[in-house]
Amino acid sequence: MTKEEIVLIISDKLRLIRTEAGYTQDKMANIIGLSKKTLVQIEKGRVMAGWTVVIAICALFKDSETLTTSLGGEPLEIIETIAREGIDYRKEKTLGGKVWWKDVKKNDEYILQQNLFSQHFRILDFEDYRIYSSFDENNAHKRFDELTGK
Repeated sequence: MTKEEIVLIISDKLRLIRTEAGYTQDKMANIIGLSKKTLVQIEKGRVMAGWTVVIAICALFKDSETLTTSLGGEPLEIIETIAREGIDYRKEKTLGGKVWWKDVKKNDEYILQQNLFSQHFRILDFEDYRIYSSFDENNAHKRFDELTGK
């Protein structure tokens, strides 16, 4: 999934995200820092949301069912993966991939998983903390092998 694809998805789903939250266009525009006119243009498909608006929506509405099902899990994780492509970092504890993930490789210390919707990869440590994310399959396998000493 690319930045452009996420912008397209969020732009397309913005009206649903807003109505799911129970907000008027005025309220939603104020919350995400847009004019009502711009919000209406996005909802009608005349313009796309900007990257910063997409980040704001993913952060402020991360529990939105529309957003979660559209992106295949945790919206902020997908945004962070794109923004930090290929960089190791220990982030928040995950649920271990019980819903949106398939296990690709596993050992006693690490697990390499792939998201069923966005297709991005992540490496979790043995406590289910995400330490690496990438859309590049080869880099994900390479990093997993480096971490496991293979």
